[in-house]
Amino acid sequence: MNKGKKLYEGKAKIIYETNEKGLVIQHFKDDATAFNNLKKSSIEGKGVLNNRISEHLLTSLTQCGIKNHLIKRLNMREQLIKQVEIIPVEFIVRNIATGSLTKRLGISEGTSFNKPLLEYCLKNDELEDPIVSKEHIYAFGWATEKEIKEIDKTTLRINDILQGVFRGIGIKLVDFKIEYGRIWNKNNDQKEIILADEISPDTCRLWDIKTEKKLDKDRFRKDLGNIIQAYQEVARRLGIMPEETNISEVNFGKATSIKFKKK
Repeated sequence: MNKGKKLYEGKAKIIYETNEKGLVIQHFKDDATAFNNLKKSSIEGKGVLNNRISEHLLTSLTQCGIKNHLIKRLNMREQLIKQVEIIPVEFIVRNIATGSLTKRLGISEGTSFNKPLLEYCLKNDELEDPIVSKEHIYAFGWATEKEIKEIDKTTLRINDILQGVFRGIGIKLVDFKIEYGRIWNKNNDQKEIILADEISPDTCRLWDIKTEKKLDKDRFRKDLGNIIQAYQEVARRLGIMPEETNISEVNFGKATSIKFKKK
C-alpha cells in the first residue's frame, strides 16, 4: 500500500490517494474550527484521539450491520477507507436541544425530544451550511427520494446504536452530524449508499450523564478549556486508551494559534 498525492484537504482531515483502486488514506489533523471556520486553532493530539475514537465507533457500527467507509486504522493518525462520491448534505440528529437550534427556535437548552429530530444542511462553508428541506435535496439533485428514505432509516438506527454505546459509559448523546457517500457495488452493478464520515467528539455533542459536563468540541467553541482532557475521557470510557502505541506519550497541550476571521 503506497501513499500518493493529496486529493483533498478539509478542516479536520486530509485525503490521499493510494495505489489501490477505490481506496484512499484519511489523515486526521490537529486543527480545530468552529462557527463555519471563523474560529481556528491547532490542538496537539486531537487528531490522534479522533482517529482512535472514530475507528472504534465505526467498527461497532459495522458489527451492527451499518455499512461504512472504514477498512482499517493504519497508524495513530491515518485510516484506510473506501473512496466515495460524497452526497453534499450533512445529516444531523438531535436528541436534546442545544446549539443553533435553541437560538433559531427559542427552545431552552437541555430540552429532550419525544423522538429524535432529523435535520439536513447543505455542505457549503461559504454559505455557512444552511438548513435545507428534503424538497431542496430532490430539486437540486443532491440525492433521490429513494436514497434519502434509506439514509433517514440508517441514520436513526445509527442514533439508536450510538445512544446505547454512550449510555453504557455514562454519556448522553446530545446530537451528532454524519455524511454519506456512494460507491459502486460490483455484486449488483449498482451504486449503494454508505456512511462516509468520522464519528468523534468533533462531530458529536457528548454530555456526562450525572454532571452534564461537556466532553466534545463545545469546549473549544465556548472557550471552556480542557479540550484534550475531555476527548481523552471519552476514549478512556470507551476502553481504547491508553494502548501500547505512543498515544499516551503525545504532549497534549493547550489550544494554540486561535484565530478569528471577520466577516
